[in-house]
Amino acid sequence: MTPTAGPAQGDHRATYREVLAEPRFRLLFSTRAVSITADALRITTFSVLVFSSTGSALLSALAFGIGFIPQLFGSLLLGSLADRLPPRALIAGGYALTCAAALLLALVRMPIAVSLGVVALVSLATPVSHGASSRLVAQSLEGDAYVLGRSLNNIAGAGAQLFGLALGGAAVAAVGPRRALAVSALLHLGCALAVRVRLPRLRPGKSGGAGGGSEAVRASLQGAGLLLRGRVVRRLMLAQWLPPAFVAGAEGLIVAYAGERHFAPGWYAVLMGCLPVGMLVGDLLVGRLLRPRARERLVVPLTALAGLPLLGFAAEPGVGVSSSLLLLTGFGYAYGLGLQRPFLDALPPDGQGQAFGLLGSGSMSLQGVGPVCLGSVAAGLGTGGAIAVAGGAVTLTVGWMLTWHRCGTPKPPPPAEPPRPAM
Repeated sequence: MTPTAGPAQGDHRATYREVLAEPRFRLLFSTRAVSITADALRITTFSVLVFSSTGSALLSALAFGIGFIPQLFGSLLLGSLADRLPPRALIAGGYALTCAAALLLALVRMPIAVSLGVVALVSLATPVSHGASSRLVAQSLEGDAYVLGRSLNNIAGAGAQLFGLALGGAAVAAVGPRRALAVSALLHLGCALAVRVRLPRLRPGKSGGAGGGSEAVRASLQGAGLLLRGRVVRRLMLAQWLPPAFVAGAEGLIVAYAGERHFAPGWYAVLMGCLPVGMLVGDLLVGRLLRPRARERLVVPLTALAGLPLLGFAAEPGVGVSSSLLLLTGFGYAYGLGLQRPFLDALPPDGQGQAFGLLGSGSMSLQGVGPVCLGSVAAGLGTGGAIAVAGGAVTLTVGWMLTWHRCGTPKPPPPAEPPRPAM
């Protein structure tokens, strides 16, 4: 596979046009945007369906987050498959599996526990298909083009999530939750067919075939252990896991904060939309206007921007100030762009798929745990105080990052040169 769209090294600044000119990335980008829309539609609709069936807010919240936490276990047990099987089969198969789950929830009236189990089981395979897709993007784009590709995915993800949430509310109101789940299934089916038809059959990574089930699990656990034992990779993963987890915990308290402050109905939705809007603007500006080295130098300041505004919630501000603080926090998420190239450089070539799967699944799992932890803090400090605690936790993470990022992230050693033939 020949990477395209820019040199791999130096301070060359790529453009979004160059990135979108790569056919494979364009296909993966568009199907991912549609799948995120379908996921947001499925998650919200399933949560509504569970609440309408049980009247339990706890079960409704569990339905909303049940697909997050199991992803980490899926990455640990199955992550090596992202490098051991052809990417087309994994990516199309992931979309098809999610389609089948949504269709099953739409057509079959199952006990709630069984429905939750279906969603959790399917989420175990998510890191494998996502890891294969991310590995393929890394092989198709070079240097700054790869970073801008990640930026485009972030922008599309934020926009698709907002659209999916809005579509979910409209679909439930128009056709009911079960038919809305069927719409989600159709969108995932379209993604699966597009990948199956338009993506060529490519060879798996250097690690070869899948082997038996026990061999895949053993290889996955060994690969995850090797990745996490490496100081550079571990630091860069934690730097991409922790701030979003703390901010997600704060985000989970927005509805309760709006209720405690007696904001007018509907303002909570505006507040919840401020984070993804800030993320979209931040990724667009930082990704397009700054050169690679400037982004990497701004990692620590932008991470601080993701946390410091949340400290203002200790004063329990009104709607206008709260919206501004959340927009700034969302803008700070652009810090992740400065970590993309060092992270890719630190990965072993034959373990990129598993590394990307572990990165995404770890982040999703911690973002599922964050609201639970901050909700417990809110019981004692109130929602404003708990949101401020989340900002303080991000700030502490910034202090930790300063201990290693100030002098630059150490690069992995170059591969040994082959022995020269005797003269």
